[in-house]
Amino acid sequence: MRSPTDSADSGRTHTGSPAPADSAAPARPAVHAASGKRLGASHPRQEGPADLRLVPPALAAWATAAVMLHAPPGLVAGTVITTLLLAGFLLTLRNRRAGPGPAGPRPGGPERAGPGPVGPGPGGPGHTGPGHARALSRVSGAAVLLCVAAAAGSAGLHGADLRRGPVPELAREYASVTAEVELTADPRLSRPRAGGSHVVPTAVLIEADVRRVETARDGAEVATRAPVLMIVDARSARPVTRDDGQERARGPEGKSAWLGLLPSTRLRVEARLVPATAGGDRFAAVLRVRGADGPETVGEPSAPQRLAGRLRAGLRAATDGLSADARALLPGLVVGDTSRVTPELEEAFRETDLTHTLAVSGANFTILLALLLGPPGLAQYAERRGLASRLGLSLRTTALLGGALSLAFVVVCRPDPSVLRAAACGSVALLALATGRRRSLIPALATAVLLLVLHDPWLARSFGFLLSVLATGALLTLAPRWSAGLRRRGVPPRLAEALAAAGAAQAVCAPVVVVLSERVSLVAVPCNLLAEFALAPATVLGFLALATALPALPVAKALAWCASWPAEWIARIARTGAALPGAGIDWPGGWAGAALLGALTPVVLPIGRRLLRHPWWCGACALLLVLLVVQPPPLTRAITGWPPPGWRMVMCDVGQGDAMVLAAGEGTGVVVDAGPEPAPVDRCLRSLGVTRVPLVVLTHFHADHVGGLSGVLRGRSVGGIATTGLEEPADQARFVRRLAADSHLPVTRAVAGERRRTGDLSWEVVWPPPATGQAAGARPVPEAEGPNDASVAMLVRTAGLRLLLLGDMEPPAQRALARSPAATRLADVDVLKVAHHGSAYQDPGLVRRLAPRLALISAGRDNSYGHPSPSTVAALRDAGAAVLRTDRGGAIAVLGGEDGGEGLRVARH
Repeated sequence: MRSPTDSADSGRTHTGSPAPADSAAPARPAVHAASGKRLGASHPRQEGPADLRLVPPALAAWATAAVMLHAPPGLVAGTVITTLLLAGFLLTLRNRRAGPGPAGPRPGGPERAGPGPVGPGPGGPGHTGPGHARALSRVSGAAVLLCVAAAAGSAGLHGADLRRGPVPELAREYASVTAEVELTADPRLSRPRAGGSHVVPTAVLIEADVRRVETARDGAEVATRAPVLMIVDARSARPVTRDDGQERARGPEGKSAWLGLLPSTRLRVEARLVPATAGGDRFAAVLRVRGADGPETVGEPSAPQRLAGRLRAGLRAATDGLSADARALLPGLVVGDTSRVTPELEEAFRETDLTHTLAVSGANFTILLALLLGPPGLAQYAERRGLASRLGLSLRTTALLGGALSLAFVVVCRPDPSVLRAAACGSVALLALATGRRRSLIPALATAVLLLVLHDPWLARSFGFLLSVLATGALLTLAPRWSAGLRRRGVPPRLAEALAAAGAAQAVCAPVVVVLSERVSLVAVPCNLLAEFALAPATVLGFLALATALPALPVAKALAWCASWPAEWIARIARTGAALPGAGIDWPGGWAGAALLGALTPVVLPIGRRLLRHPWWCGACALLLVLLVVQPPPLTRAITGWPPPGWRMVMCDVGQGDAMVLAAGEGTGVVVDAGPEPAPVDRCLRSLGVTRVPLVVLTHFHADHVGGLSGVLRGRSVGGIATTGLEEPADQARFVRRLAADSHLPVTRAVAGERRRTGDLSWEVVWPPPATGQAAGARPVPEAEGPNDASVAMLVRTAGLRLLLLGDMEPPAQRALARSPAATRLADVDVLKVAHHGSAYQDPGLVRRLAPRLALISAGRDNSYGHPSPSTVAALRDAGAAVLRTDRGGAIAVLGGEDGGEGLRVARH
């Protein structure tokens, strides 16, 4: 029969000790204590209980590093000295109490006969009773204390980097400096986000170490080493082409020279030092760079980084011809390059808890190791599979090859937390494989955590590292038990393993995800299950494309095309899951919300286990969950009353911004403004069942009105876009035109006098006049003071109601509107959409002329602008209007009268 290891390890027992040459044959074959199987049997694995001895030291080091990073030096030194003294005391106490061992052969030696346990533990070798157990406890305690001392010292030294040298002092003075910096990570673009009426400018973010700094005040150059975050305005960075031909990530104004820089590159920059945010930041200061002339390189990157850059550039070239989703996702899966991932796609992955598949992670490295070694359960057996076994490589050669693969993986994919954790864990397992020792992944994970936290204590505060370790721990501890339980209840083995893995990872990681997103995903488990089948082929084919891109680009393109199919499948799963109305539920954020969810999880899991014994109850709960996630419109309307029957206009709750929907038939609505973000307006339209949008009217180009346009376009048939003529701010106008061009939508200008109708809905544009805003920045009429005064204003007629939508018009334009030819048709409107979120800048004369019955205000809860103004609310009420606002009651629906009459009713969501 074949032995459980390769020929190089033959002649060893299960524990790896040499078999005695002259020992008498036992009366019956030796039996493994834990598994009950005969020693030497090739299958199944003969493993005892999980070895948890390294877990307490790893957790102690992790907690100590997290606490000590910003601790004062005195506390760090005191902790190190105290723990070392205590550890020494425990070890000394053990040595004093240890007596001479008994003479003669050790238990379990050649003279010991008969079956029995061969591993350590009670009754095993070296066991001497309670005294021995106490000695082991003291040794374990000393090990924990030593790890605490090491972690405190390492964290103290890393934390001191933020306080020593001239950089922190210069940052407190906001000094202008000339600095020589060395890049420590890949440059990345900040995500655009709406900040009131404007979008926060996109910037290039670069982590670096300052090596030399020269102040403009005295010109003295000082050598130092301080970690900083460089911020470069992407709009001012001059486009250039790098020597290695790598394509630059495209910023708002083209290709930025800063985005193609590689780690280990040295630059000379002129910048202003400012203090970093207080708290847990790992930077001594922020370096705001004047980047108009591009980077000045004074030192080339290292050879490994240049090779990694060329490989990454080759993969980008190989994926250039793919669809948008595959082109964005494949580089992220393979090398962690997420520069092509759009905010919309990123949001879909976040909603479905598939973010770990959006970029390279430990799962990708596991797939590569499995390709090399075969299934992990057979890695040490003669029956092992994988490429190494098929090539006839020994275990030690396989381990060396795996180590080289680990190093290449970290260099090419960059040392992100999950990558480091996976590489370290795999390297420890490979070391055990090379030395012929029994492999256990729990000690390997604990060792990886311990080594990484001691090497880089900042990982102790990384959410990515925490999620990676928690997910891996769940797969090693909870998932096998859950899988066995499902198999006992008749679930097929492969499906049971997949369900257990997805469920265990979600249960353990959900409290941490709540801290970041304030949301619990209800579709995470099924989405991860469906994505799992495509992850392995996409990863393997993507790495093959990476490896062949430099020597044979056509082959790489063919492999990337094959990989695009599973990549598109993953993206489609994320988009579909995120589009479901009940994809997630809001949950309290912060650590309080995490603690609440963590306390509820152990209560819910036993209930779920008991439900598995009752198929009918399981089916009922599954059906209830499906209904909660899908939320069929008839059922939702019957339970919640939303959307109300006969709604004519809905003001969506999109935060500090505007978005309205005008009913134009079954499943059809005209959208006026889109709010600041895509998700809220998309959610509003889905709740109303709107799938067809004949026209999107953007009253003006401020970000809080156009930032969510992609959410309106998502999965809907859209006829066109109408805008104002004043294209300011210019960057937001370009954003709208770019989205329209990508979706092949016509863009027209709305001017006063224009009349349109669709179904029972009709409207007239009453502002701006035809001459307003014919050229950016022009003021053809005195009343057009800027983008707000150039807002498109509409008089809408529907179901016998008259609604006036004023955009963000301010008093000059409001007064001009009151004097315009359309003023006679504006008196006594039924509903007024109050201009500019109810700000204090309103024209009282226009309010008195309109005399609305109902005034609607769209504003964000606790916004920093003070909208709506109390004076504006009081003036509207004095004019006889009922005032409703989204910041206090959510979305607002305006309904016609009963049986099609001209009455006015309101419903809240």
